[in-house]
Amino acid sequence: MLRVLTSTLRFPRPWRPLETRGCSSNAGAAGREIQVCALAGPDQGIAEILMNRPSARNALGNVFVSQLLEALAQLQEDRQVRVLIFRSGVKGVFCAGADLKEREQMSEAEVGLFVQRLRGLMTEIAVFPAPTIAAMDGFALGGGLELALACDLRVAASSAVMGLIETTRGLLPGAGGTQRLPRCLGVALAKELIFTGRRLSGTQAQALGLVNHAVAQNEEGNAAYHRARALAQEILPQVRLPLSTTSFLQVDIASGMAIEGICYAQNIPTRDRLEGMAAFREKRLPRFVGE
Repeated sequence: MLRVLTSTLRFPRPWRPLETRGCSSNAGAAGREIQVCALAGPDQGIAEILMNRPSARNALGNVFVSQLLEALAQLQEDRQVRVLIFRSGVKGVFCAGADLKEREQMSEAEVGLFVQRLRGLMTEIAVFPAPTIAAMDGFALGGGLELALACDLRVAASSAVMGLIETTRGLLPGAGGTQRLPRCLGVALAKELIFTGRRLSGTQAQALGLVNHAVAQNEEGNAAYHRARALAQEILPQVRLPLSTTSFLQVDIASGMAIEGICYAQNIPTRDRLEGMAAFREKRLPRFVGE
């Protein structure tokens, strides 16, 4: 509850651009495992986080997690960001989960601290102040599925494979998956998937309600990304909400009502609220400015 209220009442700080602010083709971004792209033109307001660690199939290693936390910390203060897409630059993979090679070199204490850090990362994604979409064009296993579950919306290629537990390696989810999966699917179904360690295709995941959309994969291997971008374009013209909608679902209804009241109070003095009413009165599309 405190984390949600803190996110709701967060005051903006001056924007500091990331080291990489262009698209993934930017030469300065080539060596980074996490790259940030701010789209332009009619897609202005859509930002993308590109996960690009091909040598480890986007596994959640120390550098990867550090760069992802850095990107989120700066993007969340950018009032121009109205939708955030998580995508992969590695064909056939969204995120393969934990970096087991790194973890083997850690002491038990270090493993505990790193898992806490992962849990904090997922929380930062979950409370990001603009809608978040996971574009799952390939494997999303263990922590990779936990990352997608932390997003507001999920789009998957029909052939994508996802699962919360790697039963063959005895790895339990530690970054919030056991909490977010039942909130997404319901307790009984979540228990079944956790107990069996079952992997799902994108099509199966959509049938269960785990993903919002499942699309046939294309030759380039980025069909889910294109569907996620189309979904972001639908969201883009809407007024920016002061809090990610999913945060309301993590508390009891009375607390949720209180949070909604705080959020609406923030909306009252904005030009967007007045523009929305004017557009309704004049029977035209609103021209929101994000404030």
